Amino acid sequence: MNHTSTTRRRLTLLVVGTACTALAVAIGVRLAAYGVPLALLVACCLSCLATFSSLLFRLVDALSTTTHRCRRPGCDFQVRLTHANAAESRRWQEIAGQHPHGSL
Repeated sequence: MNHTSTTRRRLTLLVVGTACTALAVAIGVRLAAYGVPLALLVACCLSCLATFSSLLFRLVDALSTTTHRCRRPGCDFQVRLTHANAAESRRWQEIAGQHPHGSL
């Protein structure tokens, strides 16, 4: 992974973390307006933060992941690559297409 992609990934994670925190705080502020006790408010905000973080980090990973599958009908062989360059992606695409198939 080169310097530019590392910087881009760190920036993306920072933005995702900030967005998740902002959503959790917004929910906490709305709950506080209804007089929710502090302990329950903290528990709700932390659970929302964990849920939003999990969802958005999965989305970021899904957007940066390439999947190569075998094209043979009925074969479920697949290769998932994260942050691969074009040459590495092509090499794994060929491996996925030429892997040994079991006898039918």
